[in-house]
Amino acid sequence: MTDTTLWVPVALSTSIEPGTSAGTSIDGAEYVVWRDDKGKAHVWEDRCPHRGMRLSFGFVRGDQIACLYHGWRYDNAGQCRLIPAHPDLDVPKTIKVPTFAVVEAAGLIWAAVSPDTDRTTMPDLPEDLLSVRSLYVDAPLALCRDRLAEVSPPDMEPAEVAELSPLCLQRTAAGSTLVIAFQPLNADRTALHILVSASADNQTRAQLATWATGLRFALENSYIRVA
Repeated sequence: MTDTTLWVPVALSTSIEPGTSAGTSIDGAEYVVWRDDKGKAHVWEDRCPHRGMRLSFGFVRGDQIACLYHGWRYDNAGQCRLIPAHPDLDVPKTIKVPTFAVVEAAGLIWAAVSPDTDRTTMPDLPEDLLSVRSLYVDAPLALCRDRLAEVSPPDMEPAEVAELSPLCLQRTAAGSTLVIAFQPLNADRTALHILVSASADNQTRAQLATWATGLRFALENSYIRVA
């Protein structure tokens, strides 16, 4: 299991638009990542307290998110504000979705799944990063992290490698910066959120995306051989 006091990257900022939501996981636990209409990102437990439906299947309206099943609506603090079947009901304060601290920085949405997570432990990343892609790999975090500490895109050899946290690697070469942030989805599956410095042109970003696809196959094949 990942250290619960770490800030965990859960999505590229560009992948969650205002008024949308998406389901994700950390160490097998399910979360919903959503943005309200003002663009603020939220990370909650992905479960409506009523019948357990995933809130990521629901819909965002203003600064609230509603469950798809019966339309129960929650404000941006996780408190239920409306039960459509009983519109005049003063909703009990106990009907609330567990929410988690969120920081949006360096092109990523980060979540703290433990109340003991310290903001100062956030990786120190440059702010001028552009999204390349998120990659979902059927291999465990440790394997992905160890292999990526050794390999890099062809145009970034040799490169200076820095481990900014157990969930974030940075490579710097010839004035370009490549960041790979790791999200442990479960024991055997990892998301790699890949970003590059803003100085990279569209061709470079496309080449990195192609490299990442090949990387996924290599990581999965490595895991199959040692499993």
